[in-house]
Formats: sequence, structure tokens, C-alpha cells
Amino acid sequence: MTYPDDFINKVIQGDCLEVMKQMPDKSVDLVLTSPPYDNLRDYQCYDFNFEEIAKELFRIIKDGGVVVWVVGDATIDGSETGTSFKQALYFKEIGFNLHDTMIYSKQNPMPLNSNRYENAFEYMFVFSKGKLNTFNPIKEKSGTAGITNHGTYYKPDGSLVKKHGSGKVVKDEKVKSNIWVYPIGFNSEGTGHPATFPQKLAADHIKSWSNENDIVLDPMNGSGTTTKMAKFLGRKFIGIEISEKYCQIARERLKQEVLF
Repeated sequence: MTYPDDFINKVIQGDCLEVMKQMPDKSVDLVLTSPPYDNLRDYQCYDFNFEEIAKELFRIIKDGGVVVWVVGDATIDGSETGTSFKQALYFKEIGFNLHDTMIYSKQNPMPLNSNRYENAFEYMFVFSKGKLNTFNPIKEKSGTAGITNHGTYYKPDGSLVKKHGSGKVVKDEKVKSNIWVYPIGFNSEGTGHPATFPQKLAADHIKSWSNENDIVLDPMNGSGTTTKMAKFLGRKFIGIEISEKYCQIARERLKQEVLF
């Protein structure tokens, strides 16, 4: 395979570790992926060499580029594994900054019969390689738009000061928080994949951390949500997936209309 002809705007069947080794240093702007974790995902018995994958991601991501790592934890013998945090700490150990710990909140989680509260979220760790290159903040309507801020507070020395923004009118829009809520089970297009994340989740991250014509990689592409949304948003894309079945599904999805 030769880069970029055999990589750009392609879904590649193969072991992501071996495929990434053929990619040049600092050649990808954004990585968005959801790896198999613990025993929560039945992924056809394929190996998952997390540490080596993380190292390759650090090598191929551009300075200022971002890796978005969507992951959760299994509960085994009554205790959550903590795998997500272990992985986040390892990313930091090899040189990434933990830019943000975001939450993917599931609006309609699968009900469980257990002695714990419903598991309704996954982590979305946002890692950067050095100082961030791109941030296009997603905004939402402000619940207090048009209202004038007022208020004061006491400093430790006892003096009374105005709060930041006091006297200013609240704008119509504000930057979203880092908890993103999505319904699950919709727009999955019958992929048959055990862990498809919402198309809008992929779109929101791609909009946030990349610009048009940037290269977006999903090294564990699954049924192709990342690659589909990258194409839709005018980015170049690379999808790597070890399962030929899911590669075929991902290629077909590239031809389909995007619906939210």
C-alpha cells in the first residue's frame, strides 16, 4: 500500500496496528474511535493491543491534533474494571495531553435488573498532541438569553466585588457543556454492529476538532459511522477495520443519505 493513494477516502480491511505502521508520522488531524473494551463487546475474538495502538496514534497524529477515545467499563464480580481510566493515564504517559474528559450520556439506556443505577453514559476522552490546533465550539440556545447578569461576591480579604460578566446581557447562544446527550438505537441503519455510536456524536466531534479537508481516521472503524460523517462534513477520511463484514457495511454506508 502507498500513502496517500491507498489510504485517503478508503475503508481498509486489516489489523489497525499493521496498517497504521504504513502511515507517515504526523499525517492525521483527528482520530475518532470507540475501541472494544473489557468483555462488553463481542468482537469476533480479535486481539486488541491497546498500548501499541496508542503509541502508533501518537506517532501519526499531527502536532496539535486530537484523538477522541469513546470508552466505558464493564462491571465484573460487582466492581467496575476502571479500564477507561487506565487507558487515559497511559495516553498521558506516552505524551498526550488529556484535553477534556467528556461524557456521552445515553438518553434511553438499556434497562438493567441489578443493585446499581442504570449505566447511562460512556467517557469521551479528548487527547491532544501538544497545543490544540482546532476548536470549533458547538453552541446551543441560552436558557437565560436577554437577561442582564447581576451579582456580587466576597473575596477572601472581605472586599465585595462584582461577579464576572455582571451588568452584561446574556447572549442568545452559549458553548455547550462537555456532557453530550444522544438517543441511542436510532439511525443505526441495521448495521448489525454491537456498539454503533450515534451519527450526531461523530458529527459533533468532527465539527469541533477538525476543519474541511482535514484527515479523520477511525482505526477501529466498525460499521463506519466516523467515516460516513467525515465524508458528509467534507473531511478526508481513513477507516481501518479488521472485520471484512463490517468493512463492506461501512463502504455501503458511505453511499447512503445522512439522517439525524
